[in-house]
Amino acid sequence: MNEDQRIHAILEQVRTFCREEGLLMAPGGPLRLAAAVSGGADSMALLRILLCLQPEFGFVLTACHVNHGLRGETADRDEAFVRAECARLGVELRVFHPEDAGMAVPSHAGEDWARRLRYTCFDRLRTENGISRVATAHTATDQAETLLFRLARGTGLHGAGGIRPLREGFCRPLLILTREDTEYFCRTFGQGWVTDETNHTDAYARNRLRHRALPVLQSVNSGAEQNLARFCEKAARADAYFARQAERLLEKAEASDWAGQAWQLDVLQQADPLVLEAALHQLVSPERDAEEKYIRLLAETVERGRGGVQVTGRVRFCAAHGLLRREEAEMLRREAPEAGNEERFQLPFCPQKEAEYPLPGGWKLKTRIIPAGFEEKTQGVHKKDLKNRADYAKIMMLYPALCLRCRQPRDRFRPAGRGVTKELRRWMNEEGVPPPQRSRLPLLAAGSEVVWVWGGGFADGLAPGSDAADILELEMVKTEE
Repeated sequence: MNEDQRIHAILEQVRTFCREEGLLMAPGGPLRLAAAVSGGADSMALLRILLCLQPEFGFVLTACHVNHGLRGETADRDEAFVRAECARLGVELRVFHPEDAGMAVPSHAGEDWARRLRYTCFDRLRTENGISRVATAHTATDQAETLLFRLARGTGLHGAGGIRPLREGFCRPLLILTREDTEYFCRTFGQGWVTDETNHTDAYARNRLRHRALPVLQSVNSGAEQNLARFCEKAARADAYFARQAERLLEKAEASDWAGQAWQLDVLQQADPLVLEAALHQLVSPERDAEEKYIRLLAETVERGRGGVQVTGRVRFCAAHGLLRREEAEMLRREAPEAGNEERFQLPFCPQKEAEYPLPGGWKLKTRIIPAGFEEKTQGVHKKDLKNRADYAKIMMLYPALCLRCRQPRDRFRPAGRGVTKELRRWMNEEGVPPPQRSRLPLLAAGSEVVWVWGGGFADGLAPGSDAADILELEMVKTEE
């Protein structure tokens, strides 16, 4: 293939890719497109290719450059280069510095900070300049590096989908090309570029993949980069399918009568594991990069039906009382009772055949004493309440003076089947009981020994045995308005 044929092939690849993915077209009028130009070979190829395709697609083209302020004179050199090239090519340019985005350069700024700065600037560009989309110069080589990086760190199907060609406000027209293609295009067009010296250091994990892992893979198969990129395309399509199933699952599981965001655990637990993972990814991704470890921890929490996963300093997901809840620090502080204002209660507990104990918050505790023979007949109906049943004679013999109250300092609880006694505070934390509820959770206690707690059932050793004559059953019921 001669020089002209290869340039034609590169342009045809990008043209076809952009048409198939709808990257350079917008409904209702011409697309206002801004090319993100760093000055490197990929971004300069992006700018030149977009100029070649502009007459055909009819978009309005401008450019933007972000000077991160991290590399001193070389960063200023890159900015000056981009300014000169855009002026030479007749492309309007907008340049950003950290202060333009209201950000200061931290003492130990890294790749994450630089990326946040870039996308903050891009968002501002779209808002202030009426830009429909920002075109970034990601290539198939970047796609391959991203896939390897995520696989090494741990990822699911969504992460394996890599960099998407199109998302709201952004497009990647060069994902079909390799870095070798972009450099060839620039050389053939006589287009110069600048090189970021940090690309040569192995201080960054991505650079180590670029310098070591990819060359080894290419020595096995020269088309390794394209093959990895094609795998990302297939993973992205599969992820889109599971994302649709996940949306249906979350809609079905939504607890509409809960004040915040919550989903019914029994519905989530019955879902296909792959669909559940996709649903959990949708819940986590608005808060942070949804790494595999967070999805795995959340899936285990859903399966157990209790516990919590802190995904950021502000947001956690908590499983308890049949619900998976999303909780925010601000919400918890707002809902937590002020010191000294808790609805505290303390009542002597004397179980009768049928009795009711009114509690704060519109609840009541109902007690029943059931003959053991009758219990065997009705066990199928009430199986979900077995943890709230105890041997009545054993309770009366061991704890003749029980008190119905909320928690107090030094309370201790021995959960059934655990074989260990622990502080009630610690048990509540492990079970994911929301902080606002902890001081109001009803319990039965003899001194500081907790015999029963709502959500945890009776303590270890109190379950009815084969020799039990009567069964004590407790049930929490919402008082009718």
